[in-house]
Amino acid sequence: MTGNQAETTPAAEPARPSRWRSWLLEGLSEQTARHQGPHGRVPQEHRGHKWWRVMCLTGVDYFSTLGYQPGIAALAAGLLSPLATLVLIALTLLGALPVYRRVAKESPHGEGSIAMLERLLPWWAGKLFVLVLLGFAATDFMITMTLSAADASAHVVENPFAPGWLHDANLWITLVLLAGLGAVFLKGFKEAIRVAVVLVGAYLAMNVVVLITAATHVLTQPVKITNWWDAMTAEHSSPFVMVGVALLVFPKLALGMSGFETGVAVMPQIQGGADDTYAKPAGRIRDTRKLLTTAALIMSCFLLLSSLATTILIPQDEFKAGGSANGRALAYLAHEYLGEAFGTVYDVSTIAILWFAGASAMAGLLNLVPRYLPRYGMAPEWTRAVRPLVLVFMAAAVFITLWFNANVDDQSGAYATGVLVLMLSASFASTVAVHRHGHRAATLGFGAITAVFAYTLVTNVVERPDGIKIALIFIIAILTSSFASRVHRAFELRAGAVTYDEEALRLIDECAARGPLRIIANEPQEHTTAEYRAKEIDQREDTHIPDDGALLFLEVFIQDSSDFTEDLVVHGDEKHGVRRLRVHGPGVPNTVAAVLMNLRDRTGEVPHAYFNWTEGHPVSHLLRFLVFGDGEVAPVTREVLRRAEQDPERRPRVHVG
Repeated sequence: MTGNQAETTPAAEPARPSRWRSWLLEGLSEQTARHQGPHGRVPQEHRGHKWWRVMCLTGVDYFSTLGYQPGIAALAAGLLSPLATLVLIALTLLGALPVYRRVAKESPHGEGSIAMLERLLPWWAGKLFVLVLLGFAATDFMITMTLSAADASAHVVENPFAPGWLHDANLWITLVLLAGLGAVFLKGFKEAIRVAVVLVGAYLAMNVVVLITAATHVLTQPVKITNWWDAMTAEHSSPFVMVGVALLVFPKLALGMSGFETGVAVMPQIQGGADDTYAKPAGRIRDTRKLLTTAALIMSCFLLLSSLATTILIPQDEFKAGGSANGRALAYLAHEYLGEAFGTVYDVSTIAILWFAGASAMAGLLNLVPRYLPRYGMAPEWTRAVRPLVLVFMAAAVFITLWFNANVDDQSGAYATGVLVLMLSASFASTVAVHRHGHRAATLGFGAITAVFAYTLVTNVVERPDGIKIALIFIIAILTSSFASRVHRAFELRAGAVTYDEEALRLIDECAARGPLRIIANEPQEHTTAEYRAKEIDQREDTHIPDDGALLFLEVFIQDSSDFTEDLVVHGDEKHGVRRLRVHGPGVPNTVAAVLMNLRDRTGEVPHAYFNWTEGHPVSHLLRFLVFGDGEVAPVTREVLRRAEQDPERRPRVHVG
């Protein structure tokens, strides 16, 4: 090695992994989020795609909600569905859209609002907060997969050409669709954007045909509008009551805003401008804002028109469980007014885009988990690979599907909860961001949006607690597995690159010329010449350092013990009559071990490190190490070295006195 890496290769030849293991971990990389799937990090040489093509990728999630949103709106608001949908559209265009346009500016590399909030809280509080948000994000994306597959199965079962043995087989059809989705990702998810463009284009075109046909029937039969209006006014005494009811029920329609978080997650796929740099991707931010705005406007038009058409033309009883329009309101109109042949083609397009919406959600999960958990040390390294994660997520999807019995209406509450929590976090992060930039008016605006999303979330959780239950399961699972992984991985080197400044290199070379490096691990506080001399004398006496050995003092400063992996930069100086190497790291033992391993590779000789025992109970020292990164340094350093280097002859020596 060149001396810039802290990792070493064991002398013994490792056993060759099995073919199954090699296939399962294919593509495993230490670079976060470099994996298959449309949300993976784009290689430098990849030029990206036009923003409208990437819009179709996020659109398979966003636009596919037309498959079930009108039916859910009718169940929630009844005859007031169009008015409640107007409230939803207002919140989309005046709330969610400005928020995510801001998120796109603040995190232009696909990190989303979670990364913005991560920067607000230091130390373990920030990590814990991110884990909770990941639980809600997992709820959003997992329920997207299961709900979309369940709605696709409803379109299969309700099709008049479906064989009789498929009736009441929603659960098994949903499981088969999920298995197919998992198989696609296990094989390798490629050409996602090209497929998404075809699916979104065909699906929106068919919806245009259905809505135009529905509008024609409504306009040629004005009595239908009259009947709807009379029924609505008879049910609600005044316009103010109607508006009040619409405001109260619109939280149940919140899943119609899904897709915004996916929209910022796919930012790395956008081509951007020719002058874009990683630090200032102005073109990518501009095009992402075009994507978000265009998608929101398109969806708002479709939501309003579909709500009017389905509410006016479909009897209310058909929206209820067991009704022909339950979970498939627009498909009902397609079959009713355009014939069974066109209706079947419409069903096929709906099934395809709903199934592919699950693919978009899966890709979102594959983007989030490797981006955070391995970096925190809160997941094994295999979570950077696609296939093991796919198996984990598919197992969770099967469990959720069985729990809800593949029912669309029952899952909508959990879906809305995940969506609203992410939107609330994004609006709060945007509020903080504009406040820090001194924009008072924008702060008030985003603050108001945050309050609206908070109200919407609380209302949704109170009325449909299944969402928070599912989210809590994900949060508990993530917290438990994450901290277990952190404890298990605490004894790794936990260092990326190890580099030295010029003075450090000079000191190392001078000492290495006199034999193996001999390094005293020292507390990093300021010292006097007398203290350094006393330390050196004590170590020479207690650990029998040879008198002719040149000494280096190694001092580790802990910046944030909650961090797991960090690149180490070693600075050298001569002060108080001693040679010092000083470095910042997430934990003292791991940092010392990483520097020792790197010095061994750099000099070609095994270095010796000298420590003092620390007074105190070993359990308390272990807890201090896990939480604060210090504790009893000597034995932990030795354990880190033992795990990092299997050959005892090549392992740096640890001396304790």
